[in-house]
Amino acid sequence: MANKKVLVVDDEIHIVHVVAIKLRNNGYVVITAENGAQAMELACQEKPDIIITDLQMPVMTGLELVEKLRQNEVTKSIPVVMLTARSFAIEDEQKQSLQISECLSKPFSPKELLRIIDDVLYQKPVHSS
Repeated sequence: MANKKVLVVDDEIHIVHVVAIKLRNNGYVVITAENGAQAMELACQEKPDIIITDLQMPVMTGLELVEKLRQNEVTKSIPVVMLTARSFAIEDEQKQSLQISECLSKPFSPKELLRIIDDVLYQKPVHSS
């Protein structure tokens, strides 16, 4: 199995750190960004297999990032998993129009995130909790 590349974007460095360790321990190649602008640049350069992004970030929000990704030929089909604060829900139609694969509210377990990434990358049906 070729090592899949994951781009993790969050302005909370400890979250990026925890997620990166979990993914690397499971054989993923991890690249990280702390804001949407940086993430967009990396996505174009690195062409990750999947992007995990926080919703609420400075410079560019997660939704703005996904909008930009979808407008770009290179990045438009990269699956995205959105991390949201528990109080913040993304509308279903927004989720569909931006092709967001899954939303996960914080605090989440890295194990749960790993399962979602596996499901999205290997096209297993995602179990809605």
